[in-house]
Amino acid sequence: MMESRMTRNCHVRFGERYEETHQSQDWKVRFVPTPLSPLLANVALHGLETMLNEYAVTIDYRNCYGRQESQKNKIKSLNFIRYADDFLVLHRDSTVVHRCRDLISEWLNGMGLQLKPSKTRITHTLNPELSEDGLAGFDFLGHHIQQFPVGKHNCAIEPQNKKPLGFRTLITPSKDACKNHQLELKRVVRKHKYSHQARLINELNPIIRGWTNYYQFSDAQSVGELTRQDHLLFEKLRAWGRHKCKGKLKKAYEKYWTKIGNNNWVFATRQENANPLRLLTHTEFGSSSTKYVKVKGEDSPFNGKLVYWSTRMGRNPDMPSRKASLLKRQKGVCPWCCLHFREGDILEEDHVLARALGGKDRYDNLQLLHGHCHDAKTALDLSYIRENSLKKHLKQINKELDKFNWFWKDDILCIQGKSRGREFH
Repeated sequence: MMESRMTRNCHVRFGERYEETHQSQDWKVRFVPTPLSPLLANVALHGLETMLNEYAVTIDYRNCYGRQESQKNKIKSLNFIRYADDFLVLHRDSTVVHRCRDLISEWLNGMGLQLKPSKTRITHTLNPELSEDGLAGFDFLGHHIQQFPVGKHNCAIEPQNKKPLGFRTLITPSKDACKNHQLELKRVVRKHKYSHQARLINELNPIIRGWTNYYQFSDAQSVGELTRQDHLLFEKLRAWGRHKCKGKLKKAYEKYWTKIGNNNWVFATRQENANPLRLLTHTEFGSSSTKYVKVKGEDSPFNGKLVYWSTRMGRNPDMPSRKASLLKRQKGVCPWCCLHFREGDILEEDHVLARALGGKDRYDNLQLLHGHCHDAKTALDLSYIRENSLKKHLKQINKELDKFNWFWKDDILCIQGKSRGREFH
C-alpha cells in the first residue's frame, strides 16, 4: 500500500497566490492555499487512475489455482483512492506498489510535478516488518487504517473461499485528529473562561456534532475513542467550573451539572419553566464502519439520480429538503409497499397519523410514499375519519338523549319529557 501527496509547488504553477517572507537573511517561499486548491488538484490528476488501470492489465496476477486472472479482476486488484491531491494505491503485492510509485512519478514529471517525499510511504496494514518505516497501517483524511491479528471467531471472512483471514480491520480517528479536536475544545473553554454556561455550550455543541459526524463511519466507538473524548472534555469543564466557583468543586458540580433521565452527570443550564440547554456528548452519536455503503460505480451527485443521492446524503439541490431527509431516514424504501423508490417514481409526503385523526405536522409524523401507495393510504384514512366522525356524532346524540327519559316502542324512539311545563310523548 502506498500513500502520497503531491508537493505544494504545483500551486504556483497553477497561478495561486503566494507571498515571500524574509527571515534570518534567507528567502523562503510560503504558499497560501486558496479555495481553488482541490479543484486545481483534480484537474491536474485527472487521468492518473486511467494510467494505473492500463498498467494493471499487464500485472502477473494469478488465482488460487495458479491461473491468470481476467483483465477485469486484475483492474479490481489494484485499488486507487484519491481526494484532491491525497491518494492511496493498494495491492497485495509490494512489487506492484513499488512499480506504481515509479509510474506515478514519471506521469507527474511530465507536468512539472513531483511526489512529496515526506508524505510518500509504502507500508503494510498488518505486518510492521514489511513496511518501509517499520510501522503498520496508515493515516488518510484524518483516519487511521490498520489490521490487527485476532482469533478465528472475530476475524473477517474471505468472500471467495469463505475462510477466516485471521485479522480484523479497524478504521479509527488518527492521533493528530484526536489531538487537534481536543486543542479546539480547549481553546473554546478558555475563551469562555468568564462567560455564562449557555454561551459555552452553544459554541461547543457544533464542534462536537461536526467531529462525531465526520467519524460516524469509523470504529471510534468500538475502540472507546468517543468515550475518551467525553472524559477529556469533562476534565476541562470541571476545571472551568472550579474556576467559576472560586475553587469550590462541590459547588460547581451542583451548579453546572444536573440529572436528565438516567444520566446524573449532564452539563446543562438550570432554568425554571424552560427546557435546559445541555451539552452534547460524543458517545450519543455513535459510529460504525460497517454502515457505510460504497458509491455505485462512477455515480455522481450531478448525474441526475435524485432518489439515489437524496437517499444517500439526505439532501439534493434538485429535491425539496424535507423529501430528501425523509428518503435518507427511510433508506429509500416506501413503508407502505416495502419496495425501493426508483428514478421516475412519484414521491408524495404523507402524515403517518392523519391530521383529521389527531396527528401533528411534525417531522416524526411524516413519511414518503409512492403516489399510488399514498392514494391507498388516503382511502384507508378516510374510512377511519368517517368512522371516527360517526362515533362522535352518535356520542353527541347519546349525550343529548341522556337529558330525557326515552324508550323504544315498535322500533320507534319515544322520548318522554317536559316542554314549557307540559308533558309530552
